[in-house]
Amino acid sequence: MDAFFRFFEAFGRPFERTDQGPPPAPGLGFLAHFARQTPWSFTAMLGLGGATALVEALLFIFVGLIVDMMNGGEASAIFTDNATTLIAMAVLVAVIRTIIATATAVVEEQIVVPEFFTLVRWQSHLAVSRQDVGFFDDEMAGRISQKVWQSGQASGDFMVSLLQIIWFISIFALTTLVVIAGLDWRLMLPVLLWLVLVAVIARVAVPRVRDRGRRMAEQTAVLTGRLVDGYGNIRTVKLHAAEAANDDYIRAAWDDVLVLLRRFTRAIAGMRIAFQAVSSTMLVVVAAMALWLFSLGELTAGSVAIALALCLRLNLLMGRLLGLLNGLFRNFGTVQNSAALISQRPTIVDAADASELVVRDAAVAFRKVDFAYEGASSVLENFDLAIAPGEKLGIVGPSGAGKTTLLNLLLRFNDLDAGAIEIDGQEIAKVSQTSLRSALGMVSQDTALLHRSVRDNIAFGMSDVSDEAVWDAARQAQADGFIEVLRDAKGRTGLDAHVGERGVKLSGGQRQRIALARVFLRNAPILLLDEATSALDSQVEAAINENLAELMRGKTVIAIAHRLSTIAHLDRLVVVEDGRIVESGTHDELLLTGGLYADLWARQSGGFLDI
Repeated sequence: MDAFFRFFEAFGRPFERTDQGPPPAPGLGFLAHFARQTPWSFTAMLGLGGATALVEALLFIFVGLIVDMMNGGEASAIFTDNATTLIAMAVLVAVIRTIIATATAVVEEQIVVPEFFTLVRWQSHLAVSRQDVGFFDDEMAGRISQKVWQSGQASGDFMVSLLQIIWFISIFALTTLVVIAGLDWRLMLPVLLWLVLVAVIARVAVPRVRDRGRRMAEQTAVLTGRLVDGYGNIRTVKLHAAEAANDDYIRAAWDDVLVLLRRFTRAIAGMRIAFQAVSSTMLVVVAAMALWLFSLGELTAGSVAIALALCLRLNLLMGRLLGLLNGLFRNFGTVQNSAALISQRPTIVDAADASELVVRDAAVAFRKVDFAYEGASSVLENFDLAIAPGEKLGIVGPSGAGKTTLLNLLLRFNDLDAGAIEIDGQEIAKVSQTSLRSALGMVSQDTALLHRSVRDNIAFGMSDVSDEAVWDAARQAQADGFIEVLRDAKGRTGLDAHVGERGVKLSGGQRQRIALARVFLRNAPILLLDEATSALDSQVEAAINENLAELMRGKTVIAIAHRLSTIAHLDRLVVVEDGRIVESGTHDELLLTGGLYADLWARQSGGFLDI
């Protein structure tokens, strides 16, 4: 049996289509974007759903024919007089119906669910992961991951319900209309009116239900984001004894979800009541008309049985549809909500003719750069800075002066408002982001690790790296000592030990040494250090600095530090204030000028307190 299922599972290849780009904006276009990539699966579902509806309708026709057989001749001769018809009925019910049901189950469960659900989630992940850094700064990680995951579930459930249930009911309703019209055109009129009234109710109610479903999905995502935010920062919550305050914060979002859920269910309940009232009334009308025509001798007992059975089945299907509407529109609202985030276009993209960055000398230049964060005042204005090949440059200045912004712009985490940044004469906006960042090695003061093994964190982004090379990088970063004795909760040790979410199982100094080891291993031609040793004690820092000096040899280095003693030995220091360079020179030269640098040095070397 497993081999049978594996045959059909082989048709699904959800990870092959990776170049689709962000999907269209929310709505049916979002669903169609993914459905077009698996056309045969949904075409098969359409065909099988239609065939199932036709077979179901034929079952009720068979009941009517059997009633007429029973009334039309001798009971003892029912098999001999109707052998061919009865055999055909038996084959259709026992064989063909089973084949259609088997094919439907296989297509849905072995092809659509594994392939389509996964395809939507995978491509949604790709679209989100290619977003700008600023996108993730503005969104909760838990909220993003929830929307990526639920996009596949909700899209798949909606498409399956749409094709398997609504399509089935539509075909069955049309078949019912045609069959009853064949019995007597007058009997068709109340059935037609029934279907028209149902369509009118749907036309009025569906937009309201859909809109309320979308709003509820959005608020549910907010609630999930708050839950994940609280769980992810549980140490901070407990440190400040703020469980009650955190509960209140989450409860406020939960209250909003409950309000919107009640509005959504009101709309669903109102639609169900209207549907049921119409269906019940029209069922009585159809039954009365069928009996009236029978009393006139214009319908046989079998025809009455066919008409009533079909209408009873249609009524049951309408009831089933009403029961599914809650989930159907909840799923569509979830799809819309997820699509609003997933379909956003990144603002920082590679140029259409982007080339690969080629680093020869590693010269860096900022040319008349203007930049301001969205909604904020200008950070850099007409900023010029040229860094020679192999130069070791230190950047100092007060907080908010624009130091880290310079590195973010060089990494192209943000785009310039004006001017250009060049590496060896190549404008970074005209090269691919991947090649740009591959040429830059960076260690920042905010060191967050992935919840993976130590090996994966050190060799992150690098393939085919040996354990020997990883250990060598760890030794250079003075990290080998604690890695050798590291053991996680699952018993994994050394390089295999996992470090916890954002590296929470390591100290700040250990996390920073892992990040330094990553830079040693990458050995990029341009080195960016943003408070790279700020979390280290003096003894470890001194040991690492010896290795850093070796790593810096032959590289262009840009280092930011508030602790001036860590960069005083560099080739040149520039002092940045209010987005401008106010001083430039060596450590000794800047001390002689008596400017801002000399003042900062005096404060750090002489202390801050007047005693």
